[in-house]
Amino acid sequence: MAEYKFILPAMGEGVMEATITAWVKKEGDSIEEDETVVEVATDKVDSDVPSPIAGKLVQILKQVNEIAKIGEAIAIFEIEGEGTTVSENASEPSIHDKVAVPMEVTQPLEPKVAAQNYSSSEKYFSPLIKSMAKEENISLAELESIQGTGLEGRVTKEDFKKYVSNRNNSSQNSESKPTEKPKESAPTTATPTAAVSTTSSGAIEIIEMDRMRKIIAENMVRSKQTAPHVTSFIETDVSNVVLWRNLVKDEFLKKEGVKLTYMPIFVWAIVKAIKDFPMINVSVDGDTILKKKDINIGMATALPSGNLIVPVIKNADQYNLSGLAKAINDLATRARNNALKPHEIQGGTYTITNIGSFGNIMGTPIIPQPQVAILAVGAIEKKPAVIETKHGDSIGIRSKMFMSHAYDHRVVDGALGGMFLQRVHHYLENFDMETAI
Repeated sequence: MAEYKFILPAMGEGVMEATITAWVKKEGDSIEEDETVVEVATDKVDSDVPSPIAGKLVQILKQVNEIAKIGEAIAIFEIEGEGTTVSENASEPSIHDKVAVPMEVTQPLEPKVAAQNYSSSEKYFSPLIKSMAKEENISLAELESIQGTGLEGRVTKEDFKKYVSNRNNSSQNSESKPTEKPKESAPTTATPTAAVSTTSSGAIEIIEMDRMRKIIAENMVRSKQTAPHVTSFIETDVSNVVLWRNLVKDEFLKKEGVKLTYMPIFVWAIVKAIKDFPMINVSVDGDTILKKKDINIGMATALPSGNLIVPVIKNADQYNLSGLAKAINDLATRARNNALKPHEIQGGTYTITNIGSFGNIMGTPIIPQPQVAILAVGAIEKKPAVIETKHGDSIGIRSKMFMSHAYDHRVVDGALGGMFLQRVHHYLENFDMETAI
């Protein structure tokens, strides 16, 4: 048998280390190729690290809450062969290249069932479990019904094999006794383990921040200490946007397979305004201003845990509305399933946050560093408004929305910040009802 050093792989540009948050496997466990071994966290994203080979975990070198450097050995495997081998995954660009990207499966000559989209589930399933589920032709609903015994109720390989074995035995018993109707087992949902510790002191409950909340707190404080924030507000008539979306949303869902929300239209307007005012698309480095040629739009996304993450639509100016809708839907879904790649939350040049989704009409967002501006869109409400026409003014019911534009006053003065907001307002108010999807 040979000794195999399992090292911490590359996790995206600028990420030099990670904290071990949980070992999914323990010493003495057998491991299959692509099976999750350990969970790690950086200041960018939480990640599952799969094994590039099959073997046996014989020694854990880094314990939970310890920090490991990229390229550092974190465990020792025992594998077939002789000698000592170092993991080759150190040179891989991202551990999520194996975790988040669906595997390509060769189409069988006689497929038994239609391909399942396991990524749409609210529950997390490792690549190994998804692959095994495809081989067994298990539907998403059936996969979600499996009782998991892993971390936070996750389905392990042993859980899956036990389920399949029981299912096969049940099927065989049904065939041998055709007059007996097999009993259906009700799907069970695993109860996640609490992520934070709490203590009670009189009438006060003390809750320790989880790792992500600590990072968010540090980033928010750093941004307020770094950038003097100024916020401008404007009320926008988005009646054309609302009417157009209502007209095309059913056709869009049927054609593209994803829902058409307002966010792609907002991002489209922001991209057009950035092209008009490129000095919004900058960052500050000491006494210099870095003007960005790429337009990468960050999209603040609330997670089921209550925390916040900002996936980035890279080169957003190269998408049409359909492309933006699909990109936004994909990033939001994978963000909620903790399946983003590290590079997908890096490199943003401007950010939008939709506070209207929580019923708020306006707010004062905090700029994500090192960007210099962020736009918050509020809830869309029907209001009586003055409508100006060539035949005179009248009162009508219009769909209106407040937008809040926060910007870094070190490099963005009120004129630029206000004109940029006015331009986004202009594009939304004059949205073309003939726009094709």
